[in-house]
Amino acid sequence: MELQGRVEELTEAGIGVAAISYDSVDLLASFAEERGITYALLSDVGSAVITEYGIRNTVADELAAGESDDPVLLADEAYVGGSYAVGTPYPGSFILDTDNRVTSRHFEKSYRERNTTANVMLQLGMDVEPVSALTASPPQLTYTIYPSDTKVAVGSRFSIAVKVEPKEDMHLYAPGAEENGYRVIGLKLDSNPNFRYQPVAYPESEIYYFEPLDERVPVYQSDFTLLQEVIVETTAESRDLLAELEELTLTGSFEYQACDHEICYLPESVPLSFTFDIVRRD
Repeated sequence: MELQGRVEELTEAGIGVAAISYDSVDLLASFAEERGITYALLSDVGSAVITEYGIRNTVADELAAGESDDPVLLADEAYVGGSYAVGTPYPGSFILDTDNRVTSRHFEKSYRERNTTANVMLQLGMDVEPVSALTASPPQLTYTIYPSDTKVAVGSRFSIAVKVEPKEDMHLYAPGAEENGYRVIGLKLDSNPNFRYQPVAYPESEIYYFEPLDERVPVYQSDFTLLQEVIVETTAESRDLLAELEELTLTGSFEYQACDHEICYLPESVPLSFTFDIVRRD
C-alpha cells in the first residue's frame, strides 16, 4: 500500500512499477481490487523467476526442510510451521533502465525489513516532497531536514535526509576533517531500542586549501544531500512494544561547522525530533 501511494510520483518521473510474488493470478486480482492497487502484479507460481533472479528466501526453505537450528528463527511464529513462506522472495526491488538492464537493487536478508519506496527514491537521487521538515537559514548555510516517511512499521527502512546549501564563500567539513579538529557535518541520533541506525551516506567532497595554516581539509562548498538510514527494529521486544503504541519518536541533533576564507565559526548543534505514525503490516 505504501508503494501505491507513490505510484503517481514514480510515473511522473518516468518510472514504471510492477511487483512479483508466488501468488496465483486469482489471488493477486482479488488483492488488487480489495486494496485499490493500480500497478502490475505479476504471478510467479512455483517461484521460477524469483529463484532465477537469486532472490528466493532460502531461510524459509532451510527451516521448512529442518536444516536450520537458529533459535531466533525457530522461535519466530511467522516461520515455524509456515510452509507458506517457502518460495517467497527476499523483500526488495530492482531498478531497470529502458534496455531492461538492472541499474541498482535494494534488498534485505530479513523478511521483516522493508525499504520504503520513498527511501529508494532518495537513494536514486529523486526528490521526495517533505511532509514534516525542519528548515532554517542561518548566515552560513540553508538546510532542510526531513524523514522520507511519516508512517513506519516494524522493519521499515527509511531515511532522514539533510539538504544543505552553503552560502557564498562558505564551506562545511566532510569526513576526514575531524583529524584537523573540525566538526564534520552530520546527524547525531539518540540511542533508541526501537531504531537501528546505519552510517550516514556522504557525497564526494573536495579538498580545500587554507593558505594561512598551510592546511588541506575535505569540505563541501556547493549544494549537497546527506542520507541517514534508519531501521525500525524487528526484535521480539520491539514488536511487542510497538504493538501497543500509535506513535514513535526519533530525537537527536544536526551537527556542523562552517567557515569562510577568513573566519571559522563555532560548531553548531541543532536539536531534532520527528514523530512517526505506526502502521501494522498485513
